[in-house]
Amino acid sequence: MATATARHILVESEEQCNALKSEIENGASFSDVAQENSQCPSGAQGGDLGEFGPGMMVPEFDKVVFSGDVGVLYGPVQTQFGYHLLEVTSRS
Repeated sequence: MATATARHILVESEEQCNALKSEIENGASFSDVAQENSQCPSGAQGGDLGEFGPGMMVPEFDKVVFSGDVGVLYGPVQTQFGYHLLEVTSRS
């Protein structure tokens, strides 16, 4: 079974998500931005979600995590929880 590790930032609006994405693309630390802005408890760990398999996250999340490239910043990804910036940190 495939597994992946990823980190994310969860916010309420697409606009905020895009603004944070620009900050990261311009050199801000993903971890710092997650700690300061993410509404998910994982924000305290820099957005780190640990290791998980297919079906353990919402479908929109799984689609990116298990088909996107490792090390690329994706988002905004909209789910029932809000808008996510997402980076796959490893996959096996």
